[in-house]
Amino acid sequence: MLPLGNARKRTRAGALKELFIYDGSGVMPGRTWIIAPDVETLLSRWSRLAAERDLERKEVLFHPHEGGDKTVSKKSKDGLFGQEYRAEAVKDDRRPPIPAVRYGFRSFDRQWIIPDARLINRPNPTLWKVYSNKQVYLTALDAHSPSSGAAITFTGLIPDLHHYKGSFGGRARPLWRDGGATHPNIKPALLKKLASIYGKPIKAEDVMAYVAAVMAHPAFTARFKSDLVRPGLHIPLTANADLFAEAVALGSEIIWLHCYGERFADPAAGRPKQAPRLPKESAPSIPKAGAIPSAPEPLPDTMEYDPAARRLKIGKGYVENVTPEMWTYQVSGKQVLWHWFSYRRSDRTKPLIGDKRPPSPLDSIQPGHWLSEYTSDLLDLLHVLGRLIAQEPKQADLLTRICNNPLLTADELRNAGAFTYSEDDVPSTKSKSKSKA
Repeated sequence: MLPLGNARKRTRAGALKELFIYDGSGVMPGRTWIIAPDVETLLSRWSRLAAERDLERKEVLFHPHEGGDKTVSKKSKDGLFGQEYRAEAVKDDRRPPIPAVRYGFRSFDRQWIIPDARLINRPNPTLWKVYSNKQVYLTALDAHSPSSGAAITFTGLIPDLHHYKGSFGGRARPLWRDGGATHPNIKPALLKKLASIYGKPIKAEDVMAYVAAVMAHPAFTARFKSDLVRPGLHIPLTANADLFAEAVALGSEIIWLHCYGERFADPAAGRPKQAPRLPKESAPSIPKAGAIPSAPEPLPDTMEYDPAARRLKIGKGYVENVTPEMWTYQVSGKQVLWHWFSYRRSDRTKPLIGDKRPPSPLDSIQPGHWLSEYTSDLLDLLHVLGRLIAQEPKQADLLTRICNNPLLTADELRNAGAFTYSEDDVPSTKSKSKSKA
């Protein structure tokens, strides 16, 4: 991609979106009370809603949009693919909620959502239909550009509209076009063309890993900052088979880390199917004296960092061996650690963006104390950030070598038909959604 500042040089790089058949918006919940960092909170909120007998008050708790099509009295024709379907309106539902599922709320922030088509304003059924334990979703801005940090992020969970940075939306691009993980969402013509260039079969996973290695780090955003003034991400594709293979190996590690070890696992390559861990000598830890107090202590409201002690303080507790780089790690200006904590502290109020209505009273229902699962999630996050930071110099060096060697031009690939596809390449998505009865 060498600077893309003029039309001639811009042909050096293909648009990221050209690699994929499908991209779409992440889930647009429309109401924040159906998402939480713990399941018990969702159960309590639903119980409060179900217990309300006054229909007008129940509607206030439900929090309908003006002119929207989701209300406590509205029935749903279909459930979400793979999830329980309930035909009755919410006002008539006396059962516990549909069991919550893990949700890609923000980059590196895994929360929970009630997967109920009656509650989610715009669920994007395609994302649910193609979900599986092999699926990976790439998320990135579309109408805006990243300002710093990784230009793209990944999740193995159904992603939120604002997954990438918490605002400005973006697009979600799945690796697979079906739940069986048999139909790649990477254009088949591109896979064939790359195979002919590199002299070996190229899989959809290889291309996704290549993209991760090249774009999911701060050096990419910094290198092409002047080009990113114009929205629309472009990917430099190497013409060198060895560089491509090196990027695939490195990018597989990056996706594994972004997905907390649940995707792209390969024990032989040092990627076990479990939460990633730093070497013991550099691992963050919570000593007995630093335990974050639970009940009867209230939820903490402060998170501070002591760079001299390399200590992350959460209320009256603390985590040792947290590096300054972990503390400042960001995705397009959003400090990941702080924003993770902001959804788990006592005061969880947020600035009103877009929807200016006060939130539902159900939002105020949250734990009265710090949960042990919050501690586990925090340690998992710190380990992931630490390992990603350790990979950044390798990614920066690889990007430099890719850009300094021959590239496949967008025009070359386009003229070869690598960015085209036919309906025969695409599995049908028109069939009625299946859901659990």
